[in-house]
Amino acid sequence: RILYTVINNDLKYVRCMNMSELRFMTAGESHGSCLTAILEGLPAGLKLDLDAINKDLARRQQGYGRGGRMKIEKDKVNVLSGVRFNETIGGPITLQVVNRDFQNWGERMAAFGEPAGEKVTAARPGHADFTGIRKYDRKDVRDILERSSARETTMRVAVGAVCKEFLKALGITVVSQVTCIGGVAIDPARVDRAKLGTDISDLNCYDAEAEAKMKAKIKEARKAGDTLGGIFEITVRGLPAGLGSHIQWDRRLDGKLAGALMSIQAIKGVEIGAGFDCAILPGSQIHDEMFLDAAGKVYRKTNRAGGLEGGMTNGEELVVKAAMKPIPTLMQPLHSVDIESHEEVLACKERSDTCAVSAASVVGEAMTAFVMAQAICDKFGSDAMVDLQAALAAYKARIGKEW
Repeated sequence: RILYTVINNDLKYVRCMNMSELRFMTAGESHGSCLTAILEGLPAGLKLDLDAINKDLARRQQGYGRGGRMKIEKDKVNVLSGVRFNETIGGPITLQVVNRDFQNWGERMAAFGEPAGEKVTAARPGHADFTGIRKYDRKDVRDILERSSARETTMRVAVGAVCKEFLKALGITVVSQVTCIGGVAIDPARVDRAKLGTDISDLNCYDAEAEAKMKAKIKEARKAGDTLGGIFEITVRGLPAGLGSHIQWDRRLDGKLAGALMSIQAIKGVEIGAGFDCAILPGSQIHDEMFLDAAGKVYRKTNRAGGLEGGMTNGEELVVKAAMKPIPTLMQPLHSVDIESHEEVLACKERSDTCAVSAASVVGEAMTAFVMAQAICDKFGSDAMVDLQAALAAYKARIGKEW
């Protein structure tokens, strides 16, 4: 497949290759022996920082409102393949995080032998429990909840951290902030967007006044045995224009982003740019007008499109928000049914968080980074970093000539 041809003075640069297939898969149960991911399709020659990966894993575990599990697990990644002497070699990258809590669950989560421990039969409303046991014909809800648990996002964050290292090498950064918890929202005027990504807050919130109110709300919910959801925002900087495509529905980048973020446990809504306000305001207050500067270059005064037009990046910052519902495990359980006795009961209680929106924002960064890395590899190739960087530079030179 010919991606493009660029003529720069006397140098003709032609890039021919098949469509990249950057992809990943995770495996493991919440209280199993370990969690694993395989990331395939990153180019060879990428320098990786192990500390950066572990830092994002630690960020996922932190945040006001997290539960007791975070005091047990201290997630560290083991890189089992695809990296040699700090550098990718082109093969699948296998990542593993050991569950320290497995020592307390060995008999109940054993791969072989006789079942041990009490079955979980009281399904939780809002969780995968009830639908899962019917779909997969299981008699113990634990067979469903162990895999559907948000503990799986540990490996998404590990994969995303690798992708963030890839993007960083190309001058692209992915940051996030929590903008609302339990109805308490930030005031954007009080947020210094230049500080996003500096980890200055327990809740990944950059409005100190709003954060104090959020913490009070979480404390109140914890006392009541309840849970809270919220909204987080992801910003990607340094993206070239033209990633994604308007040609086919499944190549539109906004669709891929929405799908990736909606795949995160408990996410119920996604907005790109102005999002749902686009349905309320007139076009004159939504579309980003274009102007020419003194050098004849295009600039915009607003970014309500969130950096995406026609399914493609337009060169502005990419801005996307996701809404997280409250966690369905309540310490004051909701009314439900027992799958064994077929009687009405109160839902089961698993060790859980009161609020995990800050953790979800880190997972959101990871999934966004993966989609962006996938788009880069699709457009510029994924065999070797040196070739990809040359292709990207040539492309930027071409599209930057006229505008």
